Amino acid sequence: MTSQIPLKWRIEAVALRLLLALFRLLGPDRASAMGGAIARFVGPKLGVSKRARSNLDLIFPGIANEQAEWIVRGMWENLGRTAAEYAHLDKFDPYREGGRMTVRNRARLETLLAEGQGVIFVGGHLGNWELQTIAATRLGVQVMAVYRAANNVLVDAMIAALRARHVTPHLAPKGAAGARELVGWLRQGNSAAMLVDQKMNDGIAAPFMGRMAMCPPAPAQLARRFNYPILPAMMRRVGGAHFEIVLGEPVRVAHSDDRDADILAAVAAYNGQLEAFIRRYPEQWLWLHRRWPES
Repeated sequence: MTSQIPLKWRIEAVALRLLLALFRLLGPDRASAMGGAIARFVGPKLGVSKRARSNLDLIFPGIANEQAEWIVRGMWENLGRTAAEYAHLDKFDPYREGGRMTVRNRARLETLLAEGQGVIFVGGHLGNWELQTIAATRLGVQVMAVYRAANNVLVDAMIAALRARHVTPHLAPKGAAGARELVGWLRQGNSAAMLVDQKMNDGIAAPFMGRMAMCPPAPAQLARRFNYPILPAMMRRVGGAHFEIVLGEPVRVAHSDDRDADILAAVAAYNGQLEAFIRRYPEQWLWLHRRWPES
């Protein structure tokens, strides 16, 4: 099996392991700062940044070049910090003194948990999105996180191990097999967490950032099927390697005779909360996605 793994993937895995070791030695603050500084310098020069600038022009018509470049540099810095912080996922705990995180609107989560059923958490690529699930898991909530597997299986295994050890041990890769696992998990009364801000070609068209976009309907479909509430959870970097998790307004999926309309309304509702957050902190969102048909 090992012999079938491309040499390029092995080199990438070794490089990642060395980087994580270096970032671990530096400590969370210096590692985050170094990762951010490198990405802020290199990222805006990469060709993929053209898509970020194009998306900004699309969503903020007439945006000044200086403002757009500030957002692009901030986006890259946040991405670099997030990558470096993988080496320190064990340092983040909103319920521990010195845990580098706080939770806003915690009562919303506790109220939903008191109902005795699962919760569907939705979020986006904001702040350090790897930490979004921690608000629930550190309270002992059983959460399965849905993730997109990395192309490099060695790198994917390393990242998955870090997530399982420090965020949640319950992971479901996107795809048919992961979907079946997730349904079985929710059937037991457990919770799930998904990022919903990326384009999904076989999704549904819904408003996002003032334009129609193809959006994943799974959170709303599952919430309707199991009668679970949907709770938006947004991450905000408040300075360096410190964060605030903002829990939004719970979304309840209706059970009318028009299932498609019920699902679309729920998707639009949590999209709207993500949109408001992105507009407030645009430099903390990942603008690199090909998110809209025009982008």
